[in-house]
Amino acid sequence: MIAELSSQWLAAKEAEREAIELRRSIEDQLIGALRVPETLDGTENWKAEGYKLKVVGRLNRKIDADKLQELAVEAGVYEHLTNLFRWKPEINAKAWDATDPAITTPLLGAITTTPGRPSFTITKE
Repeated sequence: MIAELSSQWLAAKEAEREAIELRRSIEDQLIGALRVPETLDGTENWKAEGYKLKVVGRLNRKIDADKLQELAVEAGVYEHLTNLFRWKPEINAKAWDATDPAITTPLLGAITTTPGRPSFTITKE
């Protein structure tokens, strides 16, 4: 019984891997067809041929903690770090977006932003 269930589980995992690969290939084609910008950070909606498509893009940000603290000291904004970042420094996006650029701009040199993979929701109308 365990061997049979294990075999079924492995087969299901392989089918799942193949389905994910196919879905991602289709998403890549949709990204091209819809001309989704690589820098999409938020949600965009499309309607096409009886379908509603919602694409959510994310930008991944990595923080160089040492450089961040150095830049903050140089700019005189060190006291704002605990509000703008979580330590392991992670951007508190809501606070960052609401903060005066005079405070956030000097810290940009410590942040690397790369696009994440967009997620999709598709419904038939």
